[in-house]
Amino acid sequence: MYTANEKKSELNLMAQNSLEEARQFHERYLIKGLRSDLDNAVDNYIDAIKFNPNLPEAYYRLATLLWDKGEINLTSAIEQCKAAVNLSPENPNARIYTAFFLEMAKKYDEAENELKQAIKLNPFNSARSRLSLASMYFDKMHDNSVNFKDFSESLYYLLSGSLSLAFDSPSVKMLYKNISKNISVLFFDVLGNILEKTKNYSMALKTYDKAVNTTGRGEIYYRKIGDINIKNEEINDARNSYIKALENNPYDKDLLLKVATLTQVYFEDDVNTAIDCYTKILELDDSPKIYYELGHLYLKKEDFINSINAFNLALERDCENPFYHNALAYALIRAEQYEEACEHYKFAIDKNPNPEWTSIVCQALASLYYSVFDDVDSALELLKTAVILDEKNDDAFLEIGDIYFNGEDLDSAIKAYCEAIKLNPKNAPAYNKCAMALWQKDFIEEAIISYHKAISVKPDYYSAYNNLGVIYLDGIRNLKEAKKLFETALSLKPDYVMAKFNLGRTLQAMGKNIEAAKCYQNALELNEISNEINSEEISEKLYSIFEV
Repeated sequence: MYTANEKKSELNLMAQNSLEEARQFHERYLIKGLRSDLDNAVDNYIDAIKFNPNLPEAYYRLATLLWDKGEINLTSAIEQCKAAVNLSPENPNARIYTAFFLEMAKKYDEAENELKQAIKLNPFNSARSRLSLASMYFDKMHDNSVNFKDFSESLYYLLSGSLSLAFDSPSVKMLYKNISKNISVLFFDVLGNILEKTKNYSMALKTYDKAVNTTGRGEIYYRKIGDINIKNEEINDARNSYIKALENNPYDKDLLLKVATLTQVYFEDDVNTAIDCYTKILELDDSPKIYYELGHLYLKKEDFINSINAFNLALERDCENPFYHNALAYALIRAEQYEEACEHYKFAIDKNPNPEWTSIVCQALASLYYSVFDDVDSALELLKTAVILDEKNDDAFLEIGDIYFNGEDLDSAIKAYCEAIKLNPKNAPAYNKCAMALWQKDFIEEAIISYHKAISVKPDYYSAYNNLGVIYLDGIRNLKEAKKLFETALSLKPDYVMAKFNLGRTLQAMGKNIEAAKCYQNALELNEISNEINSEEISEKLYSIFEV
């Protein structure tokens, strides 16, 4: 039987053996770049941590390899390196690695603090820390405006780090890779900015193209190329450039947002790309706004379960947000969960962040009460509330008119439609609906005037032409004018079954039975696709032509 101390000693020995194995594989991977060495290094670092969780070196080295493999994001890498610092605050390497990832995350102040701590801990062997600080200042100047303090600091640490190389030979490689590249970055950045400010965008693009190959910093220059393409309204090229930048830095939040936004606005069919971007952003920023955007994207895919889940997650983080409640209500309606949708609409209305917006939400809830629950009174009350909230909401009056029209209260319907017209004299549907109600009350002349007004406002309003044609056919028996109106409706919408059927009725009334029969037959064929009217009604008219 092992004693506790013996067991601990054995685990420590196993941890050191795994750590040594990991170092060897890690070194071979850096020299040869073989994936097998990378995988073996990762496995051994993990084993070392399992055997002894108090080995700081295993944490920060494992973080760099997992980042190279793309298996962790910046947040996780920083957390892992900070764990190494917590285990060994006096370890300068732990702080250098932590600063490396903090710099990548553009947390320059934190990175600066870690590197200065590393220099304090080992001032005579601090070349790497000093050169890393110089590199960090160059990056900071690139991302922000250049100031004298940062510039002088970068030069100081560049010179002092170079002098310290005699005591820290491993830093020679880092000097070549980091400092020389950062100087090149600064050169191309300054040149490119001058070209951009003089609006010489073609030369700026060539400069940035060259910078990609010279510096290897594609994440910087593809971003700049994308920004110029936006200015030139080359949207497709811009998105492709941002995507290339992401290949170098897949968890850059700003780039992910740019790709997601461009995709949503200009590439609406490419929903999956936007979803992938927002999903990655969530690993960096667990924001309710991101879940809100994801919810809408899943709605586009008609993935109602994921849409509802996304909106619910947004509400978990911001439970009082009326916009999230409204979006969730709509998703619930699409999923036919009507009662729960009502509750979220009510919450949004109660919050009333903006009268005009809340007016629209009242309309949505009113539609739900009317169409799903057949609750006319609640629907009308909500629509009247919508009008109070937004006195210019002509659509609410239109919906009030529709409810009264369907309930055969034609006077109230006409009054509501007229209110909509008063608010918006360009509201063609209001004229059309008002004309229908007037026609139902046998106010033929008034209905004709209203239909003509609808057509004058909207010359391609095919249903208004059809409806006006019905009055000329059935109301005043002006067959010639009716035929002209139905033909106009069909010229605007060739598959308009009702207009085709009405044209057939007109031709039959004119004694043109063969032409009428063709119209009825065509209407039947079109109706099989659209199911616009009762096919039996068309068939009856067709058969009536051949009756003796």
